[in-house]
Amino acid sequence: MSTANLTRTETAARSASITLHRIRLELDVTGSVDGAGFPTTSTLEFDATTGETWVDFLGEEVLGVTVNGTPQDVEYDGARIALRGLSARNVVEIRGTGAYSRSGEGLHRFVDPVDGQTYLYTHDEPADARRFMPCFEQPDLKAVITVVVTAPAGWEVLSNQSVAATRVDGDVQTVEFAPTLPLSSYLVCIAAGPYVRVESEWRRGEEHVPLAALCRASMAEHFDADEILRITRQGLDFFAEAFAFPYPWGKYDQIFVPEYNIGAMENPGLVTFTEQYLFRGAATRGQRQARANTILHEMAHMWFGDLVTMTWWDDLWLKESFADYMGAHASAAATEFTEAWVLFANRRKAWAYTQDQLPSTHPIVADIPDLEAAKLNFDGITYAKGAAVLKQLVAFVGEDAFFDGARRYFARHAFGNTTLEDLLVELEHGSGRDLRGWAQAWLQTTGMSTLSLERGEDGAAVVVQTDPLQTDPRPHRLQIGLYDLRDGALALRERIPLDLVDTRTPVELAAADLTLLNDGDLTYAKVRLDERSLGTVEQALSGLEDPLARALVWSALWNATRDAELPVQRYLDIVAAHAPGEPDNALLGGVLLNAAFAIAHYLPEPARPAARAAWLERTWSALGSAAPGSDAQLTWARAFAAAAAVDDARHADVTAMLVGVAPAGLPLDPDLRWALLTALVTTGHAGAEEITAEQLRDHTATGRTAALAAAASTPLAEVRAADWRAAWTDLSLSNDHLDATIAGFRAGGRRDLVAPFDEDYFARIETAWAQRTIEIAGRLVRGLYPDAESTELVDAWLDAHPHAPAALRRLVGEQRDHQQRAIRVRAAQLAAV
Repeated sequence: MSTANLTRTETAARSASITLHRIRLELDVTGSVDGAGFPTTSTLEFDATTGETWVDFLGEEVLGVTVNGTPQDVEYDGARIALRGLSARNVVEIRGTGAYSRSGEGLHRFVDPVDGQTYLYTHDEPADARRFMPCFEQPDLKAVITVVVTAPAGWEVLSNQSVAATRVDGDVQTVEFAPTLPLSSYLVCIAAGPYVRVESEWRRGEEHVPLAALCRASMAEHFDADEILRITRQGLDFFAEAFAFPYPWGKYDQIFVPEYNIGAMENPGLVTFTEQYLFRGAATRGQRQARANTILHEMAHMWFGDLVTMTWWDDLWLKESFADYMGAHASAAATEFTEAWVLFANRRKAWAYTQDQLPSTHPIVADIPDLEAAKLNFDGITYAKGAAVLKQLVAFVGEDAFFDGARRYFARHAFGNTTLEDLLVELEHGSGRDLRGWAQAWLQTTGMSTLSLERGEDGAAVVVQTDPLQTDPRPHRLQIGLYDLRDGALALRERIPLDLVDTRTPVELAAADLTLLNDGDLTYAKVRLDERSLGTVEQALSGLEDPLARALVWSALWNATRDAELPVQRYLDIVAAHAPGEPDNALLGGVLLNAAFAIAHYLPEPARPAARAAWLERTWSALGSAAPGSDAQLTWARAFAAAAAVDDARHADVTAMLVGVAPAGLPLDPDLRWALLTALVTTGHAGAEEITAEQLRDHTATGRTAALAAAASTPLAEVRAADWRAAWTDLSLSNDHLDATIAGFRAGGRRDLVAPFDEDYFARIETAWAQRTIEIAGRLVRGLYPDAESTELVDAWLDAHPHAPAALRRLVGEQRDHQQRAIRVRAAQLAAV
């Protein structure tokens, strides 16, 4: 195992022998315009009870190490710098050269093709601060950190704290920031470049927080700073009241950056966001809602994760589950997006359900032996399942008791590190309940329950709970909704509360046209519809007024389809009948994605051409009938573009849209234009000339990436072979450009063009894992996995590589499971014919 992959055991030993006090970080990014490596110096002050330890650094070189004023020979293996001759109290200075990143890890460098300007930002989680600063890279060694950055004059230079002093010398400025409060290394953030800045403030009584929102200059015309800052103020209002602990980090900057690997990162005082949240054209309410949710998710981290931090990544859920819950809760309670729990039920929990059924499923409180395992556990279980389980906890103990426990937790552990036990103690104080049994059942077990309804011949009802991974049933507090069909509408008759503690729970339940288990979405479980209810939603799903109830029905239908319990064509028929009438845009978008996925992966090959043709016509028809300028119109247009990439029957209509003959009210923004053009390229109806012309219209970073993806989608064997080579061997590709290359390689579902590379995939993955960063290697392993009709090749690789890195085997095993599920669902459709 590489020494870069830190283990829980060795970092625990290090923290037991080291007490870290302060770090001074000095970076010089004046050479960033040319892309050369950057000088970096860390001065660490710490106590030690050992004579030697190590500092983490993933850089180009280490130039010097000084321990307590004495130069030391440099012992550096590319990941760890050895420190020897330590005293009880120590000052260690390490000088090195860091490398700018093109993968979004560490200090990322981006050159804007619009104006040639250079932009820098850092992204560290879980362990990439060591790419730009020598440090103790583990969350339980917090320090007061002073950042000093030397950069070109005129640039915005930002870090976690406000500027304390600036010195300008000609065309160079040196900016020193105020010391932070105690902070883990993965939360250190720096950004620099000619960013555009919009300022505001938040006040509440005597509390005052300066606010700023920033983006690249070429994105300023798309920067909805007013809405972003309004959501920010609403969030601070909510959390100040809910947590009864003043916002501790001084200022609150939010910066939207290019080529970002995730949605956002909770760096205190300087939150980073993907530029995908800056909409270059029309944006649906669902997109705006998702952005607001992310803003509030990151804000919740200022307390859950930043103020109180997990000791090690085993307890990653202590921040991510809470932030995911709080993002939805605060959105619904404090913003215009009162329907936030609908999006959570249908999209976030779908992520959790998928992750929880993989062979890599794990408890919410996971076993994380090393950093590679930590990187992979930023998943649907840690985030969405954990949030859903917290929602169940709130149903058990009540909202007031839950927030009282959170307040106690912050007050007791501010600026410290914690484990599950620390949280349980405070929640038990707040609720007056023993939560050990709940924690064991929900946090420390794997898998999920499936809930179904059985009726005997006498009509007696029993709720059945099954879980293939658990012998003891979990406790559930839920509601059962009874709905009657009247004149095409489904009207709620009543909701019946129920506590489940056994595998079979009798319940007095009158007959109803729709019986919806877990109505209100209080618990975490897959729900099955009984046959009468299924027949009812086939007929009248559009007549179900409550959007959360519709979300639960759509979710139940999709889960049954994935589990081969509902025929794929029956699911597609329900979508065709009721998606055009779905008024919730966030729900609609998810349903359309699921339908396209079902056609591509769950229908047998002989049935796909007819299904693709029917889906193309359905999207075209719905696009034409949607209200001009509506969210639904834009959502159906995007679905039509995707459908046109696998069936070319309407290529003439796609071409007409690109020259301006589009449905009335439809905004043909750059992103939609690229989707339409890529569909034409993928099906052989456009090529290099059209791509070049479109890139001239959209000479932006996003346009450059879209052009790369479109060119890579050309349906020629030699192009797909070039895509393949570039993905694996072109080290100049940034993270976004690698994704574009992979998307082009897979475009159109053309197995005839990509199947020749199946064996080569398995010959390359172990070398890629060893030589590329985990971010890039993960994209290659997931994105290029062969979608074959048999698991023979992957089974042979797994058998032949029992000692491959555990994280790599996990990723391959997950892709195998997706493949095997698709094979299983397809087989079920054939067996039913």
